[in-house]
Parts: sequence; C-alpha cells; structure tokens
Amino acid sequence: MQANTVERLARLGYAARGIVHLLVGGLAVLAALGRGGATTGSKGALQTLLEQPLGTVWLGLVAAGLLCFAAWRVLQSVLDADHLGRDRKALLKRGTYGISAVLNGALALATLGWAFGYAAGSGDGEASARDWTASVLSVPAGQWLLGIVGLGIAAGGLVFVARAWKGGVTEGLACDGDAARWVEPLGRAGFAARGVVFGLIGAFLVVAAVTANAREARGLAGALRTLQDQPYGWILLGATALGLFAFGLFQFAVARYRRIDTGAAGHVTNRIERGARRAVGTIGG
Repeated sequence: MQANTVERLARLGYAARGIVHLLVGGLAVLAALGRGGATTGSKGALQTLLEQPLGTVWLGLVAAGLLCFAAWRVLQSVLDADHLGRDRKALLKRGTYGISAVLNGALALATLGWAFGYAAGSGDGEASARDWTASVLSVPAGQWLLGIVGLGIAAGGLVFVARAWKGGVTEGLACDGDAARWVEPLGRAGFAARGVVFGLIGAFLVVAAVTANAREARGLAGALRTLQDQPYGWILLGATALGLFAFGLFQFAVARYRRIDTGAAGHVTNRIERGARRAVGTIGG
C-alpha cells in the first residue's frame, strides 16, 4: 500500500465521519425547532439516507468511508502511524483509537447490511446500548466494570469540554491564517457538544452500574432526548445539535488540512504487506 493511498484512505474516512455527525446534528436541530427531524444516534441518522433518492448508493459510499476511517484508526492504534510513542498518555490515546476503529468498523458493516438488504434497520441505537449494558452487567464484577467504563466515558467528555475551552483544536492541522479563523470555531463548538453528550452517556452508565439496571443506560439518542426533556429543552437540544453539526463540518476541515505522516503510514503498511507475502510464501512452500 503506497503512502499516498494511506493518506487518501484517512482523508476519506474523516469525511465519512463528518457526514454522520452532520446527519445526527441536522436531524436534532430540526427536532429542536419542531420542524420534524429526530433525536437519534448514528445508526438512526444513517438509516434516514435510505429514504432519500439513491439512498442505497449514499449508504454504500458512507459505509466505504467509515471502513476507511476504521482502517486508519487501526494504523494509528496498533502501528502508531502518528508516532505517539509508548508512554502512558500515548498508550491511552492509542487505546481510544482502537476502540474507535471497532465502533466505526461495526457501524460500517451495519450500514452495508442496510444498504444491500441483508439486515433490517435497528432503530436509533438505544436498544443496542441497553443490550450491551445488560451483557456487561451479566459478567462477574460486571457492575464495577460498567461503572469504570461509564466514568471513563464521562472523563472523556470533560476532556472534550476542556479542549473546546482552551482551544488548540487545530493542532495537527495545516490551516494557518484565514482557514484557521473558521476551522477553530467549528472545532471548539463541536468538541463542546461532544463533551456534553459523552458526559451524559457516561453518567447514565454509572447510574446503570449502581442500580444494576440496564434500562438506565442511554446512547447518543437517549442523551439528546434527555436534553430535550429539560426545562427550555429545545434550547439545550438545539445548542448541542448545532455543535454536533459543527463537528461534522470540522471533520471535513480535518479531511482537508490534517497533517498525515505518509512516510510513517506507508512504512507500517509496507511491513504488513511484506509479512503477508512471507506468510503466503511459507504456506506455499
């Protein structure tokens, strides 16, 4: 795999991630304004594409992009394409990239299933969140494990909010000057909104762990509905939804401006190819 191929894979992946957030945020904005729309998660948002002209084609393209993003996350996590190193902070970040690879890969495969009729729509994802929570609760020390996961997600939300507050969201992007003046506000709004959502999801998981009740768990759709159900909820939902929409636009900026070390990425993928050829040769011999 050539380095420029890896770079295109990564940039296509960021763009696909942007589309998902644009759909989630846009639908939630419409719901907040009472113009239709829906408070839904990534799965529910993508399923709305099926109702559009050429919906199957759109879903297929987004699924391909998400697979590219999952593959890029694998390079970042397992092969350290970003040269983060092996200290504690670097390993934690690489671990989050690995989780992102699994989640985006699963979403891509589910999207392909909907596009080609191999699987029925799974709603807004809330049932999946509850089923996953129930599975964790069923294992030994499941409540403790779920509580740790919930605290970790909530902590991630605080990190996003801190990043939005302090700035620096354009770190790693080659967008100085005029571009940075519009990219940075999008990134800060996006990270703030994601921080709110992650904080709520984590808090609900902690509640589910304490009560040993999977019904207390919430996914992205549930977090947005929680905001909507508060006093002046349409304002809270609208602000968060606009932030998610901004994050989608920010991902397109990332796709355009991110500095990608194609030398490192090409090196690690070439190692895979050489290893695969050696394996094939060994089997053939």
